[in-house]
Amino acid sequence: MNTHLNRGLAGLAAVALMAAAPVMATAQQTESKLYQVLDRGYLIFGTGSTNVPWHFVDENNELAGFDVDMGKIIARALFDDESKIEYIRQAPDARIPNLLTDKADFTCQFMTINTARAQKIEFTIPYYREGVAMILSKTGSYPDRASIDKALADGKDIRMAVLQNAGAEDTVHDVIEGVKIDQYEEQGLVFEALDTGRADGGIVDLSNVLWLSKKFPDRYAHGGDGEKASSYGCAVKPGDQIWLNFINTALREAMNGRDFNMYASSFEEWFGVRPPAPKIGFPIENR
Repeated sequence: MNTHLNRGLAGLAAVALMAAAPVMATAQQTESKLYQVLDRGYLIFGTGSTNVPWHFVDENNELAGFDVDMGKIIARALFDDESKIEYIRQAPDARIPNLLTDKADFTCQFMTINTARAQKIEFTIPYYREGVAMILSKTGSYPDRASIDKALADGKDIRMAVLQNAGAEDTVHDVIEGVKIDQYEEQGLVFEALDTGRADGGIVDLSNVLWLSKKFPDRYAHGGDGEKASSYGCAVKPGDQIWLNFINTALREAMNGRDFNMYASSFEEWFGVRPPAPKIGFPIENR
């Protein structure tokens, strides 16, 4: 008797759950940031304004840079109009708080993906992979990597400038061994040391080297990369899988699908290198 009763109650519970499923799905869609943004008619995008080539104010007093272009990709995916964006210019320490308090719908601001941050926000798929690299002065004593290597082999002192931090020596040695290391409190001072000849080279982010050697090809040269890589991802407030899935879909198609030209043109503009076009057939990114 009790067995039949339990089965009956279980059946009723299953029917009730099935009936409630469409209501639950509708509620989830209504609450998702995706539908809120679509109803609003524009995207609220958090990014910076002081770091070339990622996000900066150009000569027309408008935001520009690779991060800014990622926002345009999402706006285009939402509204077929990349101009439908309200920008939130924020300092790096405001990236996560502005997401958590809904001041920004999402953020792209050269944010390194790591597990500590992933406990607070949700990252998208990576849209760029950063590393360290050597930048050299074409007008200096060592205009290329071969001249640096020869000087070291001849026993000469070679000085590398790097931003001051706890892992600065490891950062330099990841690119080149056997050099003297000068640490500076600000990134701009690293380039100043190179420009004035106080340093024979600098160790900075690869993106800086690519940008400067493209922007000033007669002044700077790329002296080689390190092996350590870190991924940059955009980010959203946690708990909204529909919104995260949409942004991931837009980024994935920009890097590997029908919107590739928009992503590739931006990459080439800011870093001087055009990414390889996705091949037809098996999606190679799944390997």
